[in-house]
Amino acid sequence: MNKFLAIVRREYVQRVRTKFFVFMTILGPVMLLIVTVVPGLLLSKKFGDTRIAVVDQTEGTKLYESVRNSLLKRDRNDQMVGASGVAEAANANAKERLEQAGKSVSGSFSVEQVNLKNRSLAEVQTELNQRIGRNQLDGYLVIPPDILQNSNSKTSYYGRNVNDMITRGQIEQRLNRAISRQRLIDNGVPERKIDDLAKPIVLATYPINENGQEGAKDSGAGFVMVFIIAFLIYITVLLYGQVVLGAVVEEKETRIAEILFSSVSSLQLMLGKLIGVSLVALTQMAIWGLAFVALSVWGISMLEGKGLEGLSLPHLPPFFFVYFFLFFVLGYFVYATIYLLVGSMVTTTQEGSQVAMPIVFLLMSGLYMAFAVIRSPASQFAFWVSMVPFFSPITMTVRIVSQTPPFWQIALSYSIGVTSVVLLLWLAARIYRVGMLMYGKKASIPEVMRWLRQ
Repeated sequence: MNKFLAIVRREYVQRVRTKFFVFMTILGPVMLLIVTVVPGLLLSKKFGDTRIAVVDQTEGTKLYESVRNSLLKRDRNDQMVGASGVAEAANANAKERLEQAGKSVSGSFSVEQVNLKNRSLAEVQTELNQRIGRNQLDGYLVIPPDILQNSNSKTSYYGRNVNDMITRGQIEQRLNRAISRQRLIDNGVPERKIDDLAKPIVLATYPINENGQEGAKDSGAGFVMVFIIAFLIYITVLLYGQVVLGAVVEEKETRIAEILFSSVSSLQLMLGKLIGVSLVALTQMAIWGLAFVALSVWGISMLEGKGLEGLSLPHLPPFFFVYFFLFFVLGYFVYATIYLLVGSMVTTTQEGSQVAMPIVFLLMSGLYMAFAVIRSPASQFAFWVSMVPFFSPITMTVRIVSQTPPFWQIALSYSIGVTSVVLLLWLAARIYRVGMLMYGKKASIPEVMRWLRQ
């Protein structure tokens, strides 16, 4: 036991004291902020107004003022789908997701009216096209004369950059709002009541458990937590899976294994490396977690101090966090032991990185399956994919949040995962014992099978 603890301590202290660990501990949250927040800020940022001309062909150009006001004003309807629609958004194709994202970002326009003045529409369009070519205009709308009477009538947009689906989506949404408003007015609805009638409802959701009892109002925090867990597993596997693999191959490349095996068993050496590297990963994640909580509390207190009330950290039942922690640790060790198994078979870190690529795809498969599970958490498909140890850390947490399954299913899923880790460790130990002493030769499948039988 003392030798095993010495190996764990060496692996842990050696890596925690490195400049790379300190650098990544500080840089990690910054990189996460850059990856998650900055793209959204850049997506929402448009440098300069979009200059639009409106050719209103309706009688008395009665639509222009409504269209102009709608384009210049962004109201509460310009919002992206909330947590309840994340699954639909994720399953949409790239074009649909980008168009949907356009509803959540601000857009600024400058609008001008263009009258026909006894000219033909073709003549006006030729003039506007030339203005676009001279960079005096970004685009123009052509509103047909029967748009208010004919629901099949279509407006047209001509612009320099029609591939900007975000701006195009905003124009379409705000134009629809203006036309719908005018149609209601033309049909006798008082203008002062339109905003009240069109005000969107807020849907409050309350879960009902298997005993028919009503739970607390759902804020969507549990759903977000599932994807936080999935993201943490993904990041830790990417960051430390290769470290586990490298730690196993390290002695093989330097040929120190022959000396180490004279004083410790191969199983002690292998487990010591796995536990040591895992403790480094958990230490770094704990530091990041504490920093995130501290910044969240500080940020919320600052916003509330400025009069923005109603902001708080998500409140979840305590057992949710217990399950999240257990399945996070399980997910990490499932994939860490796979890297350990791969490291026992290969001779170099580069070769191991190539062989380990399918591991990442396996993890991503679990993330994609989660979208189907959240739609039908009680289905047979959801049950079986939550029992597969490679997917259960994500799919079972989705089921727990969406529609908590019976405890025996959660316990069975976790037991299968723990058993799989033990089995993978047993396989890795048998391969490790022989593979560590082989140099310059790749292990073939028949050879690995022979090692297992020895």
